[in-house]
Amino acid sequence: MKHLFLTIAIILLSLPAFSRNNNDLRTARTNSDFLLNLIHLRYVDQVELMPLVERGTIEILRHLDPHSQFIPARDVQRANEALQGAFYGIGVAFNILNDTVIVMEALSGGPSERLGIQAGDRIVTIDGINATGDSARNDFVFSNLRGPRGTIVTIGILRNGEVREFRIVRDRIPIHTVEVFFMENENTGYISVDRFSQRTATEFRAALQSLIQQGAENIILDLRGNSGGFMDQAIEMANEFLEGNLLIVYMEGANQPRQNSMSTRGGMFRTGRLVVLVDERSASASEIVSGAIQDHDRGIIVGRRTFGKGLVQRPFVVPGDSSEIRLTIARYYTPSGRSIQKPFNDGFEQYFEDLMNRFTRGELVHPDSIMLPDSLRFFTSGGRVVYGGGGIIPDIFTPIDTNRVSDFFVDLRRTGALNNFIMTYLDRERQNLLETYPTFEDFYNNFQIEGRFAEEFEQFAEEAGVRRNSIRALTANVFLNRMLSEMRDNVALAESQTYREYIESILWSEEKMRDFLMNLADEEDATQRRLQESSDRFIFRNLKAGLAQNLYGRRYFFKTMRAMDPAYQRALMVIQDDDLFRQLGISH
Repeated sequence: MKHLFLTIAIILLSLPAFSRNNNDLRTARTNSDFLLNLIHLRYVDQVELMPLVERGTIEILRHLDPHSQFIPARDVQRANEALQGAFYGIGVAFNILNDTVIVMEALSGGPSERLGIQAGDRIVTIDGINATGDSARNDFVFSNLRGPRGTIVTIGILRNGEVREFRIVRDRIPIHTVEVFFMENENTGYISVDRFSQRTATEFRAALQSLIQQGAENIILDLRGNSGGFMDQAIEMANEFLEGNLLIVYMEGANQPRQNSMSTRGGMFRTGRLVVLVDERSASASEIVSGAIQDHDRGIIVGRRTFGKGLVQRPFVVPGDSSEIRLTIARYYTPSGRSIQKPFNDGFEQYFEDLMNRFTRGELVHPDSIMLPDSLRFFTSGGRVVYGGGGIIPDIFTPIDTNRVSDFFVDLRRTGALNNFIMTYLDRERQNLLETYPTFEDFYNNFQIEGRFAEEFEQFAEEAGVRRNSIRALTANVFLNRMLSEMRDNVALAESQTYREYIESILWSEEKMRDFLMNLADEEDATQRRLQESSDRFIFRNLKAGLAQNLYGRRYFFKTMRAMDPAYQRALMVIQDDDLFRQLGISH
């Protein structure tokens, strides 16, 4: 059956014959034409061919690599929105609470803001259709609020007990990728980049220029969680940090001659200290930037090993129905010649489980578990050793903080109780908070989590079914395994002839057994209490950050959380470390 799908799918690849074996290509096309005609003319039942073709295309691409993919025509627009950097709609950010659509923000300059729609408004109807209750779903709201530019949608807004109708002309709504940037202190600026869309380089240059004008001599560039996007945007970003005529990246494939991308003169931040933050979710275009910075000894990479995606995809529009094939056409290589693509020989399921496997084997806590074969050794411009074959390995490692993720926190996120409490609290207190704390600085310095707010949250969580200090199966199993390990006696095992003899030799008196188990349990409870205290500080800081984001803007979430961000705090230390820059030979 797989071979059937393979032959069907070739029809969609009606591209010029770049194949190294044109006879094979002609034979495949002939066979696929024959098969489709055969099914159409002779099959026992009437068959829709396009669903077969779609399934066949997906199947053939699955046999190539993990990142080649087929996107049906119906999904192309949604798939491209994040990369294009815009969509057409009314310009609101919303959330759903208790079967009600609540406006969290009317986006600046958008059609909703121009008409006076405000945060806290409830959308109760869309074009006369009820938008509450069962209709209050993300798919319903997205599909009805978005639409072609210039079309009109009428929404009913509930505010202060009264429903008012607004006729809104849909317009272009930008999706910004560089929203969070600020001065940490008088000479250090911070920029976070979410992904690489069509306008990322433009937005990045504007943010960088703003920070330089405010006195930035050092820059922290945060690419954590950035899964990539357009390659040309990454090249433009790297160019801002490098001298002219330096190799940024090159790509090459069997049907793609080597293509070098070089830096040009005129980068805004060619001198000055640079730290790049990365983690296991930084991929593709993020790895192009961090790889170029590392290979040219331009900055210090801080964090954890990146994802390891070094394959380049190009979109091809399928004739006839405008579906899209994103086909891998080349590998890309950092300036030192590294391919950072991690292996996928063990299958795609194993490939995408790699991040979980890194956690399991301890790599996210201790970097020593990373395999570094000599065959993958490369050298930076200054002669430092770097490695390819599976992501960018940072110069300075920062472990993931496991102490703050308690079972209580996991349950709060899983059930949505954390976000729901923020929305519920703001629904009641938004105006009062803005009057009491007109600016973010007022809120950050004076709003107290302790006391009534904390008590209200605890009660909300309990009513949502999230219990504190509950023993979960996973935690209990770890505890039981530790208990059994403590009780195991290898000497007794070696000297015993039967299992009965072994059990008899390790059985303790009831009193000794009880004392041992209770001491072990007390130790574990004390450990859990310490973890809970650490996690509680993280939970309440998240609550404060969530309020700040909804009251003052997205950038203020990170500004509230940064004091509890170990990697960010390490970056601040690194950027002031003269000896480290000299030791690594980093130009600044």
